[in-house]
Amino acid sequence: MNEKLHFTPEEMRKMGYQVVDRIVDHLCQLPDKPVTRNSSPAQLEKALGESLPEQGISFEKIMQQLDEVVFSQIMHLDHPRFFAFVPGPSNYIGTLATFLASGLNVFAGTWLEASGPAQVERVTVDWIARLFGLPKTAGGLFVSGGSMANLTALAVARQVKLGGPSERATVYFSDQTHSSVERALKILGFRQEQIRRIPSDEAFRLSAPELEVQIQKDRSQGKQPFCVIANAGTTNTGAVDPLETLVKICNREGLWLHADGAYGAPAILSDQGRKLLKGIESVDSLTIDPHKWLFQPYDTGCILVRDSQHLKMTFHILPEYLRDVEGKETEVNFCDYGIELTRSFRALRLWMSFKMFGIESFRRAVSHGLEMAETAEKTLRRSLYWDVVSPAQLGVVTFRFAPDSMHEEMIDKVQQQIVNRMIREGYAMVSTTELKGRTVLRLCTINPRTTKEDIQNTIQKMEGIGREIYGI
Repeated sequence: MNEKLHFTPEEMRKMGYQVVDRIVDHLCQLPDKPVTRNSSPAQLEKALGESLPEQGISFEKIMQQLDEVVFSQIMHLDHPRFFAFVPGPSNYIGTLATFLASGLNVFAGTWLEASGPAQVERVTVDWIARLFGLPKTAGGLFVSGGSMANLTALAVARQVKLGGPSERATVYFSDQTHSSVERALKILGFRQEQIRRIPSDEAFRLSAPELEVQIQKDRSQGKQPFCVIANAGTTNTGAVDPLETLVKICNREGLWLHADGAYGAPAILSDQGRKLLKGIESVDSLTIDPHKWLFQPYDTGCILVRDSQHLKMTFHILPEYLRDVEGKETEVNFCDYGIELTRSFRALRLWMSFKMFGIESFRRAVSHGLEMAETAEKTLRRSLYWDVVSPAQLGVVTFRFAPDSMHEEMIDKVQQQIVNRMIREGYAMVSTTELKGRTVLRLCTINPRTTKEDIQNTIQKMEGIGREIYGI
């Protein structure tokens, strides 16, 4: 029995070394592991289902159980051949930062309790804001991910533009926008009839002419347009909405412009990305997930707002039990700038990574992801069996296994069959999506440790599966 829940220095070091060894082994052996492996609920219930332990067991036995039936049953989103959804490549420095922040049990909600961590977060947020060309008034905070960042931004937009809930308010975004946006609006109390989902154009971008028509139609019917949500890299195709045009429309109409750059915004570090994202420096708010294309551990999201005081105006509440932490005007209490009072020290991960590697390493890593998508597109176009649906853009390419003689219904079925086989075999992980009513395959290639061989071999294996299914 250990009623103090404490160990000797020697015991703690021994356990810590075991954890570090496993992490290092994982990172070094990852390319040789299956990308995904999972068991049925019945199998895992048999392996893990038990009553609450009355007495403890050894750390070694716990680690053995984790090795055998927990960490062996996961999808490795940091694997160099994980191309589904949006990968989470992570990096070892971010891992150590998470270990430190948890080990020191940092509460990053107020200046009084963590002035050093608060200053690190201020500096890191400022670094990110400068990358996007936002003004000195800009600020923000680290959150759990894109869902929380989008929710935070839309709450601010509603407060600034509407002063609170409004039955007449309308909000606009394309049919390629991430589901977290609609979820955020639902949480904020917006009804479906207040949401305008604008059809995307042939390049899967928000149609500015359609947007303008819808805004004027709503105004003529007594509605209150207040916000446009732009995509700075869609999950489906990597498409970037026409940001410069949307900035002009929103300025003219008096609307808030939020950009969801959860995965795609860091492409601004590359020449190609900087051209595609032109106009992002003029948005009112921006979502970015450093746990995607800035290579941090989950859960590391960030919300930036053009005028940081809008965050405080939206979220600041001072109950009597927090009066001691109100502090001076120059002190920042991040609990006043978002939804969370209790906050972990997420900023440390990116701060340490930027310090350790330097921004030039990140530029090269992002550029590598773009190049790998271009490699995938070139490989696909050299084959008679593939149809490229959307070209390589921001590290994403979509395509179909579509031999000339195969009819449309069969083509849709084959794409899912290819994914199912790839999952079972574990060599690589790809995913399907739907574009303009067609089922397509999709690769997202943002892991800096992915090689050309990984790309080419994955496409070769998928082609072999498709040919086997079709009998050619």
